[in-house]
Amino acid sequence: MTLKTLTPAEVKALKDRGAALIDIREADEFAREHIPGAKNAPLSKGGGGFAARAGDIVVFNCKSGMRTQANAAKLAEGANCEAYILEGGLDAWKKAGLPVAADKSQPMEIMRQVQISAGSLVVIGVLMGALVHPSFYALSAFVGAGLVFAGVSGFCGMARLLALMPWNRRAA
Repeated sequence: MTLKTLTPAEVKALKDRGAALIDIREADEFAREHIPGAKNAPLSKGGGGFAARAGDIVVFNCKSGMRTQANAAKLAEGANCEAYILEGGLDAWKKAGLPVAADKSQPMEIMRQVQISAGSLVVIGVLMGALVHPSFYALSAFVGAGLVFAGVSGFCGMARLLALMPWNRRAA
């Protein structure tokens, strides 16, 4: 079972008539930026957390639409009502000039922090290996191995560590 995609304009019209918008991104992504009135139901927690009855209309969204499309069957199964996907996600919504609730005081998404940190450590390892001593290449290898482990196991130690940092405490 798949879900039909709707353009941002079509979703806005449904929203204005009472359809529920369900944002399946993680809580940290949602806190930083989302469609006004959307409810957060992270996919990592099953995509639940919203009450839908027969006759209701829900529209699922994520940042770009890819996460929602990849999980359309799971979302359709859990919806138990008329359900759609926002084509292009939040990015398309913004591109269409529709309103977005943004709170830049919220921490940057953890996965973006992981990408920045891991990429920086790899570059530092390569530069130090080339300029100081070849043993610094081990830093790049260690980070690469950690990324492979995170991808295979679903556990990212760097994300867990970054989540504990003081700047990642939710802004009031």
